[in-house]
Amino acid sequence: MSVTDKLAARLPISRGTTKPVVAVVKLHGVITPSPSPLAARGTININTVEQALVKAFDHERLKAVALAINSPGGAPTQSALVSERIRELADRKKVPVIAFCEDVAASGGYWLACAADEIYAHSSSLVGSIGVVTAGFGLNGLLERFGVERRVYTAGPHKVRLDPFQQEKDEDVEWLKGLQAQLHEQFVSWVKARRGDRLVGEDLFTGEVWTGAKAKEIGLVDGVGNLRAVLSARYPEAEISVAEPKRPLLARLGIGGAAQSLLTAIEQRALWSRYGL
Repeated sequence: MSVTDKLAARLPISRGTTKPVVAVVKLHGVITPSPSPLAARGTININTVEQALVKAFDHERLKAVALAINSPGGAPTQSALVSERIRELADRKKVPVIAFCEDVAASGGYWLACAADEIYAHSSSLVGSIGVVTAGFGLNGLLERFGVERRVYTAGPHKVRLDPFQQEKDEDVEWLKGLQAQLHEQFVSWVKARRGDRLVGEDLFTGEVWTGAKAKEIGLVDGVGNLRAVLSARYPEAEISVAEPKRPLLARLGIGGAAQSLLTAIEQRALWSRYGL
C-alpha cells in the first residue's frame, strides 16, 4: 500500500461531512503519449490523467490539491499539456497545489512538479534533470548482413532524418541538437517562471540530478518532507480524497501489439534505470 493509500485509509471521507477536503492525484510512471500494457509502473499523459484531475478539483469544500509524483520523465509535450491543465484547474478553483516528489521527479517529472505552488521532496528523492535527451540505435549494415534491401522514397530532402538503418549524417545530428536546444529553452523558461527567485545558483539547467535535501538548498523544492506529514500538519481537520489515473482499457486487458509493447516497455524501463530504479 502506497503512502497516499495509507493516508486515505486513515482519513476516509464520509457522506454528509462538512469537513474540508484535500485531493491527492497520483502521477506515477513514464510520461508518454503511447501507454504500454507491459508498463509495470503506469504511464502519464493528458488523456490518462484528465479524469483524475477534474475529479480532484471538483470537490465543493476543496482546500488544496496535492500531486504525488513519481516519474523519470518522458515526452516534453505531454509534460507541458498535463502541467498546463493543472494550472488551468487551479486558477479556476483558486486553490493551492502542492507537489510531493517520491522516488524520482526528474526531467518531465520535475516539469510536472513545477505546476504546483509548492514542492516538497523526501531527503533521498531524486530531483531535477532539467535537460533534454534523445536515444536510439545505429543499425546501418544490419540489413545488408542478412541480404535485406531497405527502400525509402520521399518528396522533400529532409523528410527522413536519423534513420537507424542509414549512416548517420552530421547535418541531421545538428538539426536534432537544434530541436533539443529549443525544447531545453522552453523547459528552463517554465522552471524559472514557476520557481522565480527561489532558485539559487547558475548550474541548475545542465541536466544534473540532486537529492531532495540538495534540491532544497538550491531552490528546486521548498521543503523536505513527505505527503502524509506535510498534509496532516497543514490541514489537520481535512479529509483526504485520492484520485488515481486509470490505465487505458487495452493496457488493463494486456492487449496490444506484442513486439511494439515490448519495445515500449524496454524504453520505459531504461528511463527508470537512469536513476537506479
